[in-house]
Amino acid sequence: MKIISTSDWHLGNLFHGNDRLPEHRHFLNWLLDQITTRQPDALLVAGDIFDNGNPSAAAQHAYYEFLAEATRACQDMTVVITAGNHDSSNRLEAPRPLLERYNVEIRGNVRRTWVPSDDEEGASGSWQTDYDDLIIPIQGRGGDSMVVLAVPYLRSDVVADESYSHGVNRFLRQLTDRARQLYPDKPTVMMAHLYAHGTDIADNDASEKIIIGGQEEVNIDKWEGHPDYMTCGHIHKRQRVWGTDWARYTGSALPMSFAEKDYRHGVDLLTIGQDRQPEVEFVEYRPQHPLRVLPEGDEALPPKKLQKLIVKQLADRQGDKPSEAFEYVELRVLLDKPAPEAIRELESLMATKDAVLCKTQKVIPKLDITTITDSRRIGSIDDILNRDPMDTLREAFAIRHGSKMSEEQEEMIKEVMNELSADN
Repeated sequence: MKIISTSDWHLGNLFHGNDRLPEHRHFLNWLLDQITTRQPDALLVAGDIFDNGNPSAAAQHAYYEFLAEATRACQDMTVVITAGNHDSSNRLEAPRPLLERYNVEIRGNVRRTWVPSDDEEGASGSWQTDYDDLIIPIQGRGGDSMVVLAVPYLRSDVVADESYSHGVNRFLRQLTDRARQLYPDKPTVMMAHLYAHGTDIADNDASEKIIIGGQEEVNIDKWEGHPDYMTCGHIHKRQRVWGTDWARYTGSALPMSFAEKDYRHGVDLLTIGQDRQPEVEFVEYRPQHPLRVLPEGDEALPPKKLQKLIVKQLADRQGDKPSEAFEYVELRVLLDKPAPEAIRELESLMATKDAVLCKTQKVIPKLDITTITDSRRIGSIDDILNRDPMDTLREAFAIRHGSKMSEEQEEMIKEVMNELSADN
């Protein structure tokens, strides 16, 4: 059986204020081509369909339009979609009864039933999870079959336990055991939306919503009865999960920040038979609008040198608007003092290029404070009382603004200090 797995579309996302809906349509059209050409038995989308819980009408239209086209292009294909942490699980699952008629299975929530205890008063009891609702058998057109375990993002109330990781472990293992009990001879493929222990995420400007302190980090240790394969969403970088061969993140459809500009994007084409030995092929997608940082690396350039680099590296704009293949650009400019005119010149130059300027990062060189002020070490109150007040003000200004005071600023401060002295 052939399965296409993907995740983290983030439909409705704004990139530095720019509407990305045309980019998402570009990706969805590419995915539709893959479905039409490869005719998979199943399409799995592991969460974060939308960028927020209240997506725009335009984002929802693009989503439903894709589902309509995909089910028409491959009528025997089953589509399984789960909710991620960005999604509204109730909103995503609302059209479930209708979409099931078109072989589209939505799982936004984990269904649970309160089962009272047998005591006379009936005051106690427990929540019983409906694992069967998350187990979806799929029949392939060639006669083979498999089982998909559709796990939406598990919120803390669902996995109440001594820790979130232990609760998720228990949930995933019990779900897998139940599927093997119901379908002992069928391959099992799990889809989940979680933050796995040891995952490589962006060091800065990360767009994944990671809980501070790793409270929702999930560690899987020695899971001998794991599913035959597991596809995950939530982390935007394509990679293996827990260092295994049987679990992977497919990565996001588009880069979600400049920290992700070098990530690879696409879908996984999974082939699995009754021997339960999955084979995975990465099908790469080239985003419509690449991300570019000028200059590359961690360095920054003074405005004039940066202008020369822009002229050399970026194509000229043809017409009033960027082309359909424009680049998103972040500039790193080195400034030793505030220079609004230089920034305006860079912005004017960028307006002539086939690019959209998203961010101008101003880099201030670190100053050696001892070259600005009296470098004698302060060790007592007397040292402070005997220090020239101007040295203290120069040092505070340099720390706050990253540059020296100008002569005019020093003169103004001295005039104020003289006036204060005269009043006293």
